Amino acid sequence: MGAYGTILLLIALGRLFAAGRVLPDNAAETLNRVVIVLCLPALIFIHVPTLEPSRDLLPLVLTPWMLLGLTIAMVLLGSRVFGFSRSATAVLLVLIPLGNTSFLGFPLVEALLGADKVRFAVVYDQFGSFLIVCTHVLFVVAWYGDGPAPTLGMIVRRIVTFPPFAALVGALLLGNAWFPDWLMTLAEAFADMLLPLVTLAVGLQLRLRLVPEYRWPLAFGLAGKLVILPAAALLAGLVFRVESPVFEVAVLESAMPPMITAAALASSARLAPPLASAMVAWGVLFSAATVPFWHWLVAH
Repeated sequence: MGAYGTILLLIALGRLFAAGRVLPDNAAETLNRVVIVLCLPALIFIHVPTLEPSRDLLPLVLTPWMLLGLTIAMVLLGSRVFGFSRSATAVLLVLIPLGNTSFLGFPLVEALLGADKVRFAVVYDQFGSFLIVCTHVLFVVAWYGDGPAPTLGMIVRRIVTFPPFAALVGALLLGNAWFPDWLMTLAEAFADMLLPLVTLAVGLQLRLRLVPEYRWPLAFGLAGKLVILPAAALLAGLVFRVESPVFEVAVLESAMPPMITAAALASSARLAPPLASAMVAWGVLFSAATVPFWHWLVAH
């Protein structure tokens, strides 16, 4: 909980910086780019080579896709019952299944479960969240928005040029045993920068203003993301007797608040930007209670 308190303090500091215009307007975007290009690849090269191929890792790959299927059914039904607008439905389809499984997930898994468990979180993030962004999200944005439908070439190009995914392939093929001491020290330094840079960026982007017309979609989305999906992951893990620490990581990653990148993609397509921003902001705040709760529940 001390580590989680540090994360909340850094987010609050970022919010203060934004309110006082201490940093340039594009500071959050720059920090996120540094994390994607340097910090996440470094973290992946440190932890992924310690993984041993095993069927025990399959739940980390299958859980996010199972939760995606649950989300699609839940959102389409809820949209019909509650009469959500087309753009609100699109945002819910994008943000409920996708959490901040890398930006916040890696630091929180390290804080709550230990640094040696981060390698399992990488599997969940790269083979689940990242691939869902490159396929499902692109399809939803094209279907509900005004942009052209994504081509197979566009999807493949997005995958292979994403620095963390390229690092994942390199770490799986090459490992890190060939790293000289200075390179490993540099990688560890970049990995240590992940938490402060990410949390400051989240604080800089935090917007709590709520548009009244989106109150019900917001409540529906946050309940789905922070309560229903982690409960489904927990139940699936118990039913299929998934062993720890894979079980713990799968539940914890499923409980992460909505993904900032996915919200940005929805907003860029003019799909209810106020709802996308509110889900990220309120999701981060409410996750301060829900993530430790799911961690406690899994541990007991």
